Amino acid sequence: MAGGPAGEQHGRMDRHTLLSREDVATDLEGSGFRHDGERLTAEFRTADFAGAVRLLDTVAVQADSMNHHPDVHLGWGRIEFDLLSHDVGGVTARDVALARRIGEIAAEQGAVAS
Repeated sequence: MAGGPAGEQHGRMDRHTLLSREDVATDLEGSGFRHDGERLTAEFRTADFAGAVRLLDTVAVQADSMNHHPDVHLGWGRIEFDLLSHDVGGVTARDVALARRIGEIAAEQGAVAS
């Protein structure tokens, strides 16, 4: 991607730097995530409850390996992720990296962003 990951494209590589909607817009394209002003959020639709749980299970392993833990809302055929770096009170490059990875996992599993 041109410009590199969020934070780097503006010369900011500090994982504690807060990023605005404008900072992350390009990096979030195709991920299903949007910056709502406070956090990154996305909802994905699956065929059924078991599909949503499978998506959560895969994301949980990936998030844990990144030492980042999203807030999750799970229901029948849907799962919502909220990403926020609680230690700095906003969106950072860490959140963008996990959002992109969640979007990839969702696509691999056939989940559709809504």
